[in-house]
Amino acid sequence: MLKYIADKEHYTEVLSLCEGVKHDLWIATADLKDLYVAKGRGVEPFLAVLDRLLHRGVEVRLLHAKEPGERFREDFDRYPGLWSRLERRLCPRVHFKMMIFDCTMAYIGSANLTGAGMGMKSADGRNFEAGILTDDPSLVDAAADHVESVWQGRHCAGCRHKNICGDRLDDNLKR
Repeated sequence: MLKYIADKEHYTEVLSLCEGVKHDLWIATADLKDLYVAKGRGVEPFLAVLDRLLHRGVEVRLLHAKEPGERFREDFDRYPGLWSRLERRLCPRVHFKMMIFDCTMAYIGSANLTGAGMGMKSADGRNFEAGILTDDPSLVDAAADHVESVWQGRHCAGCRHKNICGDRLDDNLKR
């Protein structure tokens, strides 16, 4: 399967896959802001979805380029399970946006993990975004390998951004 994803489909087609993840969910994004999803007749922070996954034993990795916005941090603080179970790394060079679902499906595209990028915003309030959703093993493997290379800090030794990196991945790996 190879499907073009545009605009609202980031919410309906991509984020909807998260609840069904059984083992691993990897998220890579440049920007993090408050993101809400439908819950019954109301809404809840996407972080609540991640918290449920973690409680079910799913490994959730979050790789991002900068510290999230204040409202995201406030929501984060409401889910203590995230503090100890969510695997999080920061790399200021990350600009790609990917989600890897159980290493069998991947989203590769332009949407950050924000309300305007992937969220429930109205058609006149959301970003114009595009990407692909695929279960093609060669594409899923290539995307996962790319995320993993940054996650493991393979690029840190020669990186010219060390002076602005607040979470040196190669330092974390030595601890």
